[in-house]
Amino acid sequence: MKVRSLAELKPLQKLIAQRAAAETAAREAERLRLRRLDREKRLFELAVGPVQPLVTPRRVHHPQRPVEPTPRQRQLDEQAVMREALSDEFDVETLLHTDETLSFRRPGLGPDVVRKLREGHWSIQRQIDLHGLRTDEARDALGAFLRQAHQQGLRCVRVVHGKGLGSPGRTPVLKSRVQRWLVQKNEVLAFVQARPAHGGAGALVLLLRPAR
Repeated sequence: MKVRSLAELKPLQKLIAQRAAAETAAREAERLRLRRLDREKRLFELAVGPVQPLVTPRRVHHPQRPVEPTPRQRQLDEQAVMREALSDEFDVETLLHTDETLSFRRPGLGPDVVRKLREGHWSIQRQIDLHGLRTDEARDALGAFLRQAHQQGLRCVRVVHGKGLGSPGRTPVLKSRVQRWLVQKNEVLAFVQARPAHGGAGALVLLLRPAR
């Protein structure tokens, strides 16, 4: 800024002096603030003694996963429907093929399906053992097993029903009922008597429909 006269110089000097005074006052205020903080810190240390900062432990916080409610009533309803759908009086004899071993296939399936199933073309992916179960328990367990296997996209499973040697009169009651139930289940395309290494006459190997 160019000063042309003494009259113009005086206001400028006044402005500079005011700014210098303001800066000095600000520095003094900051000095007093720091001094006050230091005094308060010393008073605190005298009151409580020496202190150390807390060390925060390293912790991993896992978010809680909500537990899905169990649809108990729906399961009971499905079991009731399943009992009504699987009849013990269903005539299965005309649907079974009793060549060298027992087998069943849905209409429209060729005999090569049964042959491949018997020869192990499909690997057994899961099995259920119905030994020791009462009739109602076996029916419910088999229905739930087939429904779950189909939903999971399994194609080949095994059902162990036993040979009935421990039944009264050595009659394989559960074996014949399992055959009736399987014929009534839409998930089942075909089944054959298992090979000796997989249970023989005491088990069936099933081919299930592909999951949608």
